Amino acid sequence: MAFRMGVGGGNASSGMGVAEHSVTTFQELQRKKVHRYVIFKIDEKKKEVVVEKTGGPAESYDDFTASLPENDCRYAVFDFDFVTAENCQKSKIFFIAWEALWEKGGKGLLP
Repeated sequence: MAFRMGVGGGNASSGMGVAEHSVTTFQELQRKKVHRYVIFKIDEKKKEVVVEKTGGPAESYDDFTASLPENDCRYAVFDFDFVTAENCQKSKIFFIAWEALWEKGGKGLLP
């Protein structure tokens, strides 16, 4: 996974940019295994994707899900470690689009 949008600038189709800190934090998760997960949010004023929270390497998926807001949307990456049937240690990075469920009339993405 790579951030393809211009750092700090807007994307031609969305007008949304990606903060430099977001890119470097993702690279720390991907290359250095410094983080178990990174939660991103959209800063409406700056019109860019920013880091909201990171989880240390010892944190679990339960820690990650507990960090997601109940009433707002977020984007996240989670580094999942597992062992294959052949007893090989593997790691996969998952991109997650978190959409909270709201009642009708709320500001959620569901109708």
